[in-house]
Amino acid sequence: MSGPQPPGPTATRPKASATPNLRPVSDTEVRVEYHTIHGYRRAYRIAGSGPALLLIHGIGDNSSTWNEIIPMLAQHYTVIAPDLLGHGRSDKPRADYSVPAFANGMRDLLVVLGISKVTVVGHSLGGGVAMQFCYQFPRFAERLVLVAAGGVTREVNPALRLATLPVVNEILTLLRIPGVMPAVRTATSALVSLPHVPFVPRSISPKNALNDHEDLVRVLGDLADPHASAAFLRTLRAVVDWRGQAVTMLDRCYLTERLPVLFIWGEKDTVIPYEHALIGHAAIPHSELVPFPNAGHFPFHDDPERFVQVVTGFLERTDPVVFDPQNWRELMSTGGVRPQEFVGDEETVEAVLDAIEDERSAT
Repeated sequence: MSGPQPPGPTATRPKASATPNLRPVSDTEVRVEYHTIHGYRRAYRIAGSGPALLLIHGIGDNSSTWNEIIPMLAQHYTVIAPDLLGHGRSDKPRADYSVPAFANGMRDLLVVLGISKVTVVGHSLGGGVAMQFCYQFPRFAERLVLVAAGGVTREVNPALRLATLPVVNEILTLLRIPGVMPAVRTATSALVSLPHVPFVPRSISPKNALNDHEDLVRVLGDLADPHASAAFLRTLRAVVDWRGQAVTMLDRCYLTERLPVLFIWGEKDTVIPYEHALIGHAAIPHSELVPFPNAGHFPFHDDPERFVQVVTGFLERTDPVVFDPQNWRELMSTGGVRPQEFVGDEETVEAVLDAIEDERSAT
């Protein structure tokens, strides 16, 4: 088991790293490259040298979301940030957009690049892909960093549940009408700037509900492309249904027994609530949790320098796991969810057990 052992599910703030002040590499050193794999063009950003970091973005987003942190990480690491199939500059075919398929795509790209070991950093849907990657291809995974990750429990923003309805395809076509996206940007900015109304809980105020409005509108704008919107809906419907997230990880979290795991989460995340971080941290007792108190769903945008310091500090003080097939076989043969090992207060442990029970529900 690698890394420090936190005493419980309370958020931990690692000691200050010895890493010197980070100086970004020049923009010209961050390259966008392409490989055709299984007949589909796949785009990725790549920079730096050293141990490999694989950065996986969220649904509807693309690798440019990491632009602020890639140059800083590239000082000491080889950073690979792909555009998932159906996203960004990668092809957008009528294809399999399930989480296991995305994990396969990450493995295939690494094989083409000649990289056999990586620390995986996944944001939102990319967090679910990162977890699946570590499960499907444990020989490749050295560490796991989950950033506001999907796939911890079923709960998700109601807007994403509504987006799985058939009528949404017609709604997305409205984004192609000239003037619609500027109007959306103006309207969301106006809502966010509204003063707080007395006696109305701040948790439901527009400013709180739309705290990630700039990023969410940016992602929405990319969906004006019909191929991008079709891929988005196929992806969303593969991971979310009317009940919430359909693909969750708690039943296999015991497989991370030797894998260093770090959770990074914005405490003001309205897309995937911060409570998911507490549940995931409780279910993986050796994991670390670092909260970003003033951040929403994109903590690496809200405070990129601290984000990089947290990630590099984690990399420096943990040893990469070395895959042990005998241990993996034993875990798969005799392992399973271990409630007696969950950490945290009674309420948190109960939330983990409820989430597992819901995960196993057939309805």
